[in-house]
Amino acid sequence: MHDLIPRALQWLRLLFAPGTGKRRRRPHRPPFPHLHLTLVRCPLTAEPPRLPSHRSPYGLATLLDGAESALARPYLTAHEREAALQQRRRLALVLAADFGIDLDRHVIGAPEVTA
Repeated sequence: MHDLIPRALQWLRLLFAPGTGKRRRRPHRPPFPHLHLTLVRCPLTAEPPRLPSHRSPYGLATLLDGAESALARPYLTAHEREAALQQRRRLALVLAADFGIDLDRHVIGAPEVTA
């Protein structure tokens, strides 16, 4: 904290004194350029097409029936079908292994066996 007063004065001088001139202002220009406007009469054109009015999906006159729309994702239904098939295979395997009951009546490529 040496030379506290000169440091404070130098700081105030840098803060309030004019700049060094390295970043000079540009010459004064009017804030808005002078425009020379010429009035031109345009022929009357047809009105541009309007956008349709905004309709809220919550204010429809008829209610939506969920059973009518096919909003199910196809990969979910395929997964459910595959899970049901896997469950049937497991049941057939358990019944065949534990009780000797065969649920598959048609096996491709195997001759039919009569008991």
